[in-house]
Amino acid sequence: MSDLTSLTLAEARDAVRAKKVSSVDLTKAFLGAVEAARPLNAFITETPERALEMAAASDARIAKGEGGLLEGLPIAVKDLFCTKGVRTTAGSNILSNFVPPYESTVSQNLWDAGAVMLGKTNMDEFAMGSSNETSFYGPVFNPWRSRGSNANLVPGGSSGGSAAAVSGSLCLAAMGTDTGGSIRQPAAVTGTVGLKPTYGRCSRYGIVAFASSLDQAGPMTRTVRDAAILLRSAASVDPRDSTSVDVPVPDYEAVLDDGVKGLRVGIPKEYRIEGASPEIDALWADGVEWLKKQGAEIVDVSLPHTRYALPTYYIVAPAEASSNLARYDGVRFGHRAQGAHDITELYEKSRAEGFGKEVQRRILIGTYVLSSGYYDAYYIRAQKLRSLIAQDFTRAYEKCDVLLTPATPGPAFAVGEKSADPVAMYLNDVFTVTVNLAGLPALAVPAGLTADGLPLGLQIIGKAFDEATVLRAGRAIEVAAGFDAKPQQWWRAA
Repeated sequence: MSDLTSLTLAEARDAVRAKKVSSVDLTKAFLGAVEAARPLNAFITETPERALEMAAASDARIAKGEGGLLEGLPIAVKDLFCTKGVRTTAGSNILSNFVPPYESTVSQNLWDAGAVMLGKTNMDEFAMGSSNETSFYGPVFNPWRSRGSNANLVPGGSSGGSAAAVSGSLCLAAMGTDTGGSIRQPAAVTGTVGLKPTYGRCSRYGIVAFASSLDQAGPMTRTVRDAAILLRSAASVDPRDSTSVDVPVPDYEAVLDDGVKGLRVGIPKEYRIEGASPEIDALWADGVEWLKKQGAEIVDVSLPHTRYALPTYYIVAPAEASSNLARYDGVRFGHRAQGAHDITELYEKSRAEGFGKEVQRRILIGTYVLSSGYYDAYYIRAQKLRSLIAQDFTRAYEKCDVLLTPATPGPAFAVGEKSADPVAMYLNDVFTVTVNLAGLPALAVPAGLTADGLPLGLQIIGKAFDEATVLRAGRAIEVAAGFDAKPQQWWRAA
């Protein structure tokens, strides 16, 4: 095995189990890749010592025949997951010195399955952003560049560090979180696979909260098979999370290659929008033909309230963020401003210094829509629209089993290109926010390249807790697309 970092999660799992490679050797290869790729700024905190300790422990368990489902496999986790004894910042100055005394349920599930932690990946501050430019620790750069250009591109957000780490072969897989598309959108623009599970499939305990009714953890991987493997270990019911749902977690990998013959695939007409790249529309049409040739039945469906999804999301999410982020006051933990003369000034200075502009913007929006006189006009109205959006999906699934849509309106754009225009930035989530509002599972699969050589993705949306069918359809797209392009490792010469 000449290049261990080129292995998929499934390939590495099989090699480690067969003792063709040790976890320590595998981990050392990825630690070297992480160090070499620092120009990408994909990690906030690297944990090489801990990784090697975990890898050695994995090798000892494998020698005894006691390996778990992810035994000895090096992965990364978004810096939104609390990790006991390891700094967790949420990409923000206000948590720059926070070291949790406890572990998130999702990350604990992964360590219990034998996974090895390489570090904590960079992200938009408090997961608020679509380009990974709002991080206090600087922007993440996409491993991909346009053909013939040296311009740095965004990796999508908010899980841009996780996406860049997977795309750049810095880890076998990574965990992200998705509030309005924050797994699927960065996956699509970095040529990787991103799965947002059903709301309640993975515990939110120990994940720094953005919008509690929307947030969901999920895998970011190189292949659909890898996503199936990682989700099986990450998902669980959790008594510490009241929104966690007690449903069986199936072996997703076992049904992955069952095909799509007879599967009804819905094509929502409302997802044909002005401003979307013509290349995206062409790829969507290709996706329809790929599934049709494999025996799927194509059905036209309507999701009439889709046009209200973005404004609904950008009322609900900031409202919940305003409430969740009220806990950061400079008193109990996190950044504390110096020189305050009273408690009010301490609150004001700590939050002004600790939060970046985008987070402050969303707190202000959220506080406004929850304020007296505006609560009914904005927040309650948005919640009613959210119910109508969810009902649209329920009606559509009377005619089909999954939906096929684009994942993003276009490919990755240049760093700084849209950061001055929040509305233009928010439009990057136009194909993804509906899924979070309805609490459904969805998968982004790389399916093609633009004329400039940048990746584009398609999205499969499924019924609640039917990730197995979503993954099966995604696997069919993956096989038909045959996407095997890799980014040029420009950072090695940086």
